[in-house]
Amino acid sequence: MQSNANLVTERPTFVSHLECGLTGERYEADRLHGLSAAGRPLLVRYDLPAVRAALTKEALAQRPRDLWRWRELLPVRDTANIVSLGENETPLVTLDRTGERLAARAPIVKDEGRLPTGSFKARGLVMAISMAKALGVETIAMPTNGNAGAAAAAYATRAGIESIIFCPDDTPEINVREIAAQGGRVYRVNGLIDDCGKIVGEGAKANGWFDLSTLKEPYRIEGKKTMGLELAEQFGWELPDAIFYPTGGGTGLIGMWKAFDELEAIGFIGSRRPRMYAVQASGCAPIVRAFEAGERHAERWEDAHTLAAGIRVPKAVGDFLILDAVRESGGKALAVGDPAIVAAVEEAAKDGLLLCPEGGATLAAYERALADGEIGRDEQVVLFNCATGLKYPMPDKSRTLDRHGAIDLAGL
Repeated sequence: MQSNANLVTERPTFVSHLECGLTGERYEADRLHGLSAAGRPLLVRYDLPAVRAALTKEALAQRPRDLWRWRELLPVRDTANIVSLGENETPLVTLDRTGERLAARAPIVKDEGRLPTGSFKARGLVMAISMAKALGVETIAMPTNGNAGAAAAAYATRAGIESIIFCPDDTPEINVREIAAQGGRVYRVNGLIDDCGKIVGEGAKANGWFDLSTLKEPYRIEGKKTMGLELAEQFGWELPDAIFYPTGGGTGLIGMWKAFDELEAIGFIGSRRPRMYAVQASGCAPIVRAFEAGERHAERWEDAHTLAAGIRVPKAVGDFLILDAVRESGGKALAVGDPAIVAAVEEAAKDGLLLCPEGGATLAAYERALADGEIGRDEQVVLFNCATGLKYPMPDKSRTLDRHGAIDLAGL
């Protein structure tokens, strides 16, 4: 089969309707939607019995291994609207030295940094932009802590859609520059991501932009859920014991939980689920605070700060969906400090894998859960590294040599 077969082969689609994640109110498919009337995320629903009749594991196995092989469980109906930069299946990397150091079964990293634009934001934004194209959107706007804006700009440019991106003024410089390099109009804002989101909301009303903020449109979840679809197949249709996921807006955690339900409904997996651990930074942990208080909604976290910019989200519109998934799975919401994040990144590098700070947070949280007896030493655990570590500052540990002088070769 040709390598781009998933992009050009017409396949049946099974979207039936959209549904408010809070109230269950139904909305018509194939229309442009933002939030529900209740101000909450809309979820895409499928005719799953029909998917079960149409798709087999054997047929799936014959397709090229990219995100688009899951077409029957994705919302894009017409191949002409697929916008792609090569969304390959991401690998599982075992941290053997880390397992030995911790006297535990080696944790496995799903390394999302291998995706286009270097992060898992490509999954959500390729779907959101493809659907924006299908529904006639001409201009999108969104707030970002960095990687989402880069992915949005790249895919929007490829689709011929204008993109306007707002980011906190301390967003990593490489992210700001890649957004601009890939065609986005980018603005630095003296505030946090939700402050940027307020500007997007005002601009959408005034200028007719389509608001592509996290979970304020239905389709980013559908792209992010492919992490769960892939993971299930990579584990031979048996899920791991636990998943540690870096959680800001939480789209991927919500998406994976949705994916597992859909896979069970079409007969690909059973009812067993992994425990889901939502990992936040101690300087910005609204989900952790709500989890510990037994609340279903999370209040805004004031004075949010952490070096892991991707999880510095003071308030998430899908908070209740994150908390529902964590509780239903028997997992927890955990917060780790910046020093532990830095140490975890350094430890993973000894296994040859450069984690981003958010990925480091999952390793730090896993280590703490292991020490606390929350995770068994023989349990199979998956950590999500959400972006390539090459985008982030690294300490300079190089040394210098004078080629004109005597070099102590034995001492090198």
